[in-house]
Amino acid sequence: MKRTIIAISAFALGIQLYAAEPWTVDSCMQYAACHSHTVRQQQYALDNSRVAKTQAIGAFLPSVYGSVSGQMNFGRAIDPETNTYTNVSTLYNGYGLQASLDIFDGLQRYNELRMAKANVAMGLSAVQAEKDDVALKVYKAYMDLVYCQGAVEQTLKKRDESQALLHQTEVMAEVGQKSDADVAQMRATLAADEYELTHMQSQTTKAMLALKQLMNYPADSALTIHQPTFEQELQPIDTPLQIAAYAATSNPRILKAQQGVEAARYSLRAARGALLPSLSLSGGVSTSFYRNMDKGGHASFSQQFKNNAGEYIGLSLSIPIFNRLATSSTIRRRKIALDQARENLEYEQSELQRIIIEAASDVENSTKEVTKMQEQVEADSLAAYLTTRKYEEGLASSIDVKTAAVTLLQSRVKLLQSQLTMAYNKKLLAYYKGEKLWKTL
Repeated sequence: MKRTIIAISAFALGIQLYAAEPWTVDSCMQYAACHSHTVRQQQYALDNSRVAKTQAIGAFLPSVYGSVSGQMNFGRAIDPETNTYTNVSTLYNGYGLQASLDIFDGLQRYNELRMAKANVAMGLSAVQAEKDDVALKVYKAYMDLVYCQGAVEQTLKKRDESQALLHQTEVMAEVGQKSDADVAQMRATLAADEYELTHMQSQTTKAMLALKQLMNYPADSALTIHQPTFEQELQPIDTPLQIAAYAATSNPRILKAQQGVEAARYSLRAARGALLPSLSLSGGVSTSFYRNMDKGGHASFSQQFKNNAGEYIGLSLSIPIFNRLATSSTIRRRKIALDQARENLEYEQSELQRIIIEAASDVENSTKEVTKMQEQVEADSLAAYLTTRKYEEGLASSIDVKTAAVTLLQSRVKLLQSQLTMAYNKKLLAYYKGEKLWKTL
């Protein structure tokens, strides 16, 4: 009980230490890889494969078992001492120790051991693949949260500007420079900004909960994230075919599919081994004790235990002839499983190549989009500034001001979205090039 309390306290302390400073995207991904439910499920599957491997190793060892039997005879029976029929009551005890060892079984145990080793390797790849999948989902959720927080910041800035402009319009209306319609329009603009701010704050809360869920982080604990920086320059990258060639030998999903083919192949070989004869060696020792319940005079237990002891050794050859098509059906099922594993490997390879080509294209396009959006933000900022000045001078209407402000807000939000998309695509492409998704803290 004390250990459990200490463990819980250490876990809570770890969360508090993490929460004391903003979480980077690397720390979020690392936390999710260690605490995700899906990763733990894969870890349990790996543990099960390891147990199966231990069982496959144990199949090469001899089996040893002992036996003890007791029997009470009433009426007509064979006297074990004289080997003649008797009508007295007798007590009989038997003791034995036997051992058996399979010498040859058509290489079934050998192939099952190789299959178990392949399953363990496949389990390791599955755990790593699940960690990577969770990390990429966390990265995407982290960027979604950054986007929502950025949109809230931009919307809040626009709300403050609308509030200041409303106050200025009310002052100008008092001196006759603006009409009541202008004041009403500015109030409507401020109300729209308030609504948009509330909406984006709600989206931010949902994005935060989504990130915590992927991380398996306590929903009621505080989580502050670090605002990332973006590299706009397009770094020299390998061609998609070069990246795909590298990923085909290192990506955990491809490795898992390859190991699945290997495990299915050994499983098929083990099934075919059942068609071959099997040879086993057995041996043991046995002894017994006999007592006549109607009269005495029997030898002592120790004397009978020694005198009745016997040993035996045997060699057994079993040749399969017909087992109601069980073996042939098993072979057929495992051959189908091998074909499925090969098909899955081909699918994973083709899907990997498609994703890499798409990611490489997205990196190039998103980098261009960021550059164009930066230019658009600059132009829209200048247009919004000039429109506001014209409005103050009476050369533009309140609707013109609202339109320019909304356009500027949309441009800024789109710029942030383009930067986040570019960062995600770069991370995805770097992952397939063999880089780790997160830096160990």
